[in-house]
Amino acid sequence: MTGVLPIALEEATKIIQALLVSGKEYICFMKLHGEAAERQVKEVLEEFQDTLYQRPPLRASVKRRLRTRKIYYLDFLEMEGRNVLFRAGCEGGTYVRKLCFDMGEALGCGAHMQELRRTRAGPFFENGDIVTLHDVAYWFMEWQERKDERTLKKIIQPMEKALTLVPKIYIRDSAVDAVCHGASLTAPGVLSVETGIKPNVVVAVFTLKGEAVALAKASASTEEILNMTHGVVAEPKRVLMPRGTYPKCWRSGKV
Repeated sequence: MTGVLPIALEEATKIIQALLVSGKEYICFMKLHGEAAERQVKEVLEEFQDTLYQRPPLRASVKRRLRTRKIYYLDFLEMEGRNVLFRAGCEGGTYVRKLCFDMGEALGCGAHMQELRRTRAGPFFENGDIVTLHDVAYWFMEWQERKDERTLKKIIQPMEKALTLVPKIYIRDSAVDAVCHGASLTAPGVLSVETGIKPNVVVAVFTLKGEAVALAKASASTEEILNMTHGVVAEPKRVLMPRGTYPKCWRSGKV
C-alpha cells in the first residue's frame, strides 16, 4: 500500500489513537477472477455502501473477531476487462482487502485487491499539506546545517492539525492546569462546545487559543453540556499539554 501516512513525533504520539479511528479514503485496484459487466460492478459497489460485518484476514495485526465497519461511499472510477478501479471512503480499521473479496463473492466471480493507495487519513489529504520522505530528508539536512527552527516547520505540523475532525470542548484558562494533572472536567470549566458530541465518544479539550490540552471521554452530549451548571463533562484519557504550561488555579481534583 502507498499514500498518506501520518507520523507523530515525541509527545504528539499521544494523539495517534484519535487518528486510528478517523475516516480513511482509498483508491483501490481490484482484480476480478472472472467476467462481469460494468453494470454489475456498479450495482455491487452501491450495495456495499453500508455498515458491514468484517472479520480481519489471516494476515492481520489484530485478533480475527467479527466487527462492524461503516463504508461511507464506493465511487466507481473505471473498468478495463477484469480490472476495476474505485474510490472507497470508510471508517478507520476497515480492511479493503476483505471488502474486495466480499464484493467478488457478491459478483459470483471472485476478486482480490491488486493495489491500494490511501488518499486521506483523518484530516490529512494526499493533495494537501503532505511531504514525501525525500522532502523530509532534504529539510532535515537543511536544519542540521542552519539550525533554524523555521526550516522544520516546512515538514512538521502542529499536533492540533491531527485533531481537526475530533469534536472539541473549549475550556477556561483557569481549568487548564487541573486537566493537565488528570482532573475531571466539570461544567464550570467549559466555555464553549462543538456540536455532535455524545456520551462516551472521544473529544479534544482545547484552550481558547486553540492549544490541545487533552483527549477525553465525554460524559454528556453537546445539548446536555450546554445546559449543565455543575457535574462532570468529560474524563481525561490522554493529557497532551505539559503540566505548568498554564498557572495553577485549582485546589481540588475537580475543575
